[in-house]
Amino acid sequence: MSIDRIAVVGGGTMGNGIAHVAAQHGKTVRLVDLDADVLDHALETIGANLDRQIKKGRLEQGAREEVLGRIETVTDLASAVGDVQLIVEAVPERAELKAAVFSTLDEAAPDDAILASNTSSISITEIAAHTRRPEQVIGMHFMNPVPVMKLVEVIRGLATSDETTAAVVALSEELGKTPVEVNDFPGFVSNRVLMPMINEAVFALMEGVAEPDAIDTVMKLGMNHPMGPLALADLIGLDTCLNILEVLHRELGDDRYRPCPLLRKYVAAGWLGRKAGRGFYPYD
Repeated sequence: MSIDRIAVVGGGTMGNGIAHVAAQHGKTVRLVDLDADVLDHALETIGANLDRQIKKGRLEQGAREEVLGRIETVTDLASAVGDVQLIVEAVPERAELKAAVFSTLDEAAPDDAILASNTSSISITEIAAHTRRPEQVIGMHFMNPVPVMKLVEVIRGLATSDETTAAVVALSEELGKTPVEVNDFPGFVSNRVLMPMINEAVFALMEGVAEPDAIDTVMKLGMNHPMGPLALADLIGLDTCLNILEVLHRELGDDRYRPCPLLRKYVAAGWLGRKAGRGFYPYD
């Protein structure tokens, strides 16, 4: 099954990144969000990232408008998905929101369309239960920033078919990504390993072990990480980190996933990281 028509639901950081990569690789894309301002900002972000790729010699000079021309923005979800082959949901990491989106998609999308979620921690089996096509529901977890990072975690729910999995693996490879199949378990592989490290770094900060730059420098120079855990949390979004940790703590019942109180405090203050201009570090 060749997938050429894709809808991406959610115009935020992950959604616009997925739309960017799909359009760059020749796919026709509908980027959907209820907020027209979010969609305008998404196109601006995609344009700026394309300019960056051109400046670095990773994209031909004339490709910018061609890529942007493949992306249509839409504010009505039901009308956007009536003729697509794949929908990738990239809304905030809240189970009740994803359930509502998938119920709508199941009603509005073609019977043979694949419904994929970019969820970073929520059960694909649980999401699929809100549809009448669980065999066509799958996890397609891209990494941030999507245009740069190569990994896609491909998560099979309890009922996901071999055909659905094969189609999503093939598409991921078409998009220049490396798909890795993992089982449906809270946090999958990436966030089950990553989030406890970030959380422990926040505990170290809260307990006065070291300042943010010192914590990050130890991990970069001592462990050869390209980015320290606190800077990475700011990039991901502290609200997203908190949501993932809450899923891990609730679903696995293990206190090693208990979110650090300082992380909760920053989120409550609106210090969400890069997107908010302030997190563990200040941003212009």
